[in-house]
Amino acid sequence: MRWYWIDRFLEFESGRYAKAVKNISLAEDHLHDHFFGYPVIPKSLVVEGIAQTGGLLVCEYNRLAEKVVLAKIPFARFYGEALPGDTLTYTATIEFVNKDGAMISATSHKGGELHAEMEVVFAHLSEDYAEKTLIDPATMVHMLRILKAYDVGRAADGSPLVEPCVSDGRLRFEDLSPARPDSSEE
Repeated sequence: MRWYWIDRFLEFESGRYAKAVKNISLAEDHLHDHFFGYPVIPKSLVVEGIAQTGGLLVCEYNRLAEKVVLAKIPFARFYGEALPGDTLTYTATIEFVNKDGAMISATSHKGGELHAEMEVVFAHLSEDYAEKTLIDPATMVHMLRILKAYDVGRAADGSPLVEPCVSDGRLRFEDLSPARPDSSEE
């Protein structure tokens, strides 16, 4: 089973920025188990929603070629709780991407109010994992599609984000713009 901790993208600018929403519903099972009698979304799931927003942004930046995993959260601060009926808006901005990984700065807003802010570091897995599949490319493209990234997304040049073709488990980009130049070595 896959867990999606965002409902859809509102904005998606390749290599720069993404905004996604999470609508919290009393129908979500985890709310009944976290604090019995007091349904509140666990902060760890807010972190996961922000990590998914930023992680998909980082993955897409490298044409889904890198195996991106959450490495650490060097900074996180929460300013309140999120309850059923609340809508959280996650904003992730890429601070850097290099051969070893990436870092985003991110916020969560509840309405117009700052709910949380954090930095998230992602690692690109080494060549030891080159032959291992963490997530099938077709599954990653499907995830971006159902979260509406291709509907609202923009490529680095401002043109609409184009969904890659998936054939035999491989992504094809021949109809798309050239691959990105090497990232900085920060």
